[in-house]
Amino acid sequence: MCRLFGLTAGEELVGATFWLLDAPDSLEVQSRRNVDGSGIGFFDPSGLPVLDKQPEAAFGDEEFTREAKQAVSATFVAHVRWATAGGRTVRNTHPFAMRGRIMAHNGGFGGLGRLDDQLGPYRELVLGDTDSERYFALITQQIDSHHGDVGAGIAAAARWIGAHLPVSSLNTVVATPTDLWALRYPGQHALHIIERPAGPSIRASEAAGGQPPGSAGLHVRSATSSVHAPALQAVPSVVVASEELDGEDGWRMLASGEMIHVGPDLTVDSAIVIPDPPAHLVALPAGNPNIDT
Repeated sequence: MCRLFGLTAGEELVGATFWLLDAPDSLEVQSRRNVDGSGIGFFDPSGLPVLDKQPEAAFGDEEFTREAKQAVSATFVAHVRWATAGGRTVRNTHPFAMRGRIMAHNGGFGGLGRLDDQLGPYRELVLGDTDSERYFALITQQIDSHHGDVGAGIAAAARWIGAHLPVSSLNTVVATPTDLWALRYPGQHALHIIERPAGPSIRASEAAGGQPPGSAGLHVRSATSSVHAPALQAVPSVVVASEELDGEDGWRMLASGEMIHVGPDLTVDSAIVIPDPPAHLVALPAGNPNIDT
């Protein structure tokens, strides 16, 4: 499945290095298994979204996947794609930028023609072919309908899709230069959160006998990516991710229908915004490791 990652340090600019598609096994084996592209999104000093993404699998461009992607921002969104709708092109690769926000989605849904009708003029915001970018356009439409309330817009968009279209998962991360929202809906794909104090990763500190290494900060790794943010030695942060990334303790799984909002002061607000299951749930195969059991 696709993998989501979101990081915010509130109002503090931090440097982060992303090794997308880094994995214990070989690049070729890993990429042939589940990668149709990858990318990161962050914000430049003026607050404008910056996207760095690549539609090719690792075996098609090993130089890209080995290269460390470095960025400075208060907020980051990263994504590794397994395509379910839309071909492998830059326009179809996550994350997406729209109206000054960045978004990535994990999951899928059908009925795109009906969604296009619902979008009306907002369909013009969609540059590619994916369900995910249409989802983002619906979120944008609903944010406008809710007077700029981003959380209300995300919830309203997910409710509409869940009520009208066949859905497997609408997990999403949406970011602005200082805020981050994450929604898990329904409970088929995992999404975790961790609130980190300043300092090294907990496991890194324990490995050093309780003495924090001078520049450890955040250094986590999963089957599809590695992230290093040494500046988080000095400032706290909040991370959301599809996986409980190695190097950190204290992860919590979001409940089905739960949305979290992380503000500039790193206060985390949480609420169940969609208590009911989708009307037309597309169940994942039995034994799928992405199902929360």
